[in-house]
Amino acid sequence: MEAALNNTQLEILKLFSTNQSEEDLKEIKSLLVTYLSDKVVREADKAADAKSYTQQTFEKWKMEHFRKSA
Repeated sequence: MEAALNNTQLEILKLFSTNQSEEDLKEIKSLLVTYLSDKVVREADKAADAKSYTQQTFEKWKMEHFRKSA
């Protein structure tokens, strides 16, 4: 089963079509990780805002027992 590459994957392939130093590769990886983690935080913040969750909500959840009985 073949899957077509999306635009992001194609751009990353273009970037890596030239030789990169090990240091450059580490820096690019770090930039991607930072970008993606920031994106996750923004989405989580949007979801929390949409549900009107407050810091108190999260503090309460930390103290609750969420396991379900078998």
